[in-house]
Amino acid sequence: MLDYVGLEADLDEEARLIRDTARQFVDEQVRPDIGDHFQAGTFPTDLISEMGDLGFYGSNLDGYGLPNVSETAYGLLMQELEACDSGLRSMASVQGALVMYPIHAYGSDEQKERWLPDLGTGEAVGCFGLTEPDHGSDPSAMETTAERDGDGYVLNGSKTWITNAPIADVAVVWARDASAEGRPVRGFLVETDRDGVTTNEIDDKLSLRASITGEIALQNVSVPEENVLPGVNGMKGPLSCLTQARYGIAWGAVGAARDCFEQAREYALDRDQFGGPIARFQLQQEKLAEMATQITTSQLLAHRLAELKERGDLTPKHVSMAKRNNVRMARDQSRIAREMLGGNGITTDYSPMRHMANFETVYTYEGTHDIHTLVLGEDLTGIAAFE
Repeated sequence: MLDYVGLEADLDEEARLIRDTARQFVDEQVRPDIGDHFQAGTFPTDLISEMGDLGFYGSNLDGYGLPNVSETAYGLLMQELEACDSGLRSMASVQGALVMYPIHAYGSDEQKERWLPDLGTGEAVGCFGLTEPDHGSDPSAMETTAERDGDGYVLNGSKTWITNAPIADVAVVWARDASAEGRPVRGFLVETDRDGVTTNEIDDKLSLRASITGEIALQNVSVPEENVLPGVNGMKGPLSCLTQARYGIAWGAVGAARDCFEQAREYALDRDQFGGPIARFQLQQEKLAEMATQITTSQLLAHRLAELKERGDLTPKHVSMAKRNNVRMARDQSRIAREMLGGNGITTDYSPMRHMANFETVYTYEGTHDIHTLVLGEDLTGIAAFE
């Protein structure tokens, strides 16, 4: 696998084990059928519990039977999962970073005991309800509300583009507490079998097809006080979760781009035209050289983020830069790889076009490329261009 400047030579035993376990799982259990799942618009749900048994959910969290691996090891896990398909990494990323993380960081002891072990093993599946039909890049304008009602709350509203929603047992729903002064945003653990909850699947996607995406509709849904995340108020709650998930995306994008590179290189060496392999042509070598360079620089950025995260110096702006750069890189390089494969590259026999289609989603979700650009612009100039 491409590791041009030898970054993986410095990995410790734990990180190597996580990387190799994920790579073997992907190669043996997922890769042979992922093209079929992409075409059918399905996710291999039979593997959810096996991914849990391998410790793929919330692996960088501690306690409650969770592995508590290093941030580098966690990043390598996301890298290997997305090298197969963005839908696979999205499943693990949502489960760990967007559902388990807020419960772990902001939940009560009872909430942690109730949900973290089952989510960690895949016995339960979670989803993260923030984006709304009319509020994507500006989540603070959310219209979903929670009204105090006796010893609990009544939730009303709708969320959309929610990974895992149709198969989830619990949703972390962010809503405005209409009963409190200032209508602060609060997090609610909503079991999806409660009256008034519907989670319809979104069909006919042209991207991220090997992922289960849906909506969450909340119509007079009653939840008790003990379902409220007690440890956070305001947009810090959902935004801190997104920072965790975007960190994983920055690593995952490298994995998908690397997979595209490996397929393009192998094809160029095997494909004979004009009396020899097309890898001998200068134009093809230029594409491979540029692809390897772009992937390597993104690898360096991901590894540096892990170092900053381990010592507590990582900021959301750092993650914005990495998500923005690495996803753009993967989106561009997947197109070049597909180009090198010629007509054969438009089939599911090869991964680059599937990755290319997936990255149209990854480029947009969890902060669009443009929004992350403006986050960096504000940090560099002190001027908020989106206000």
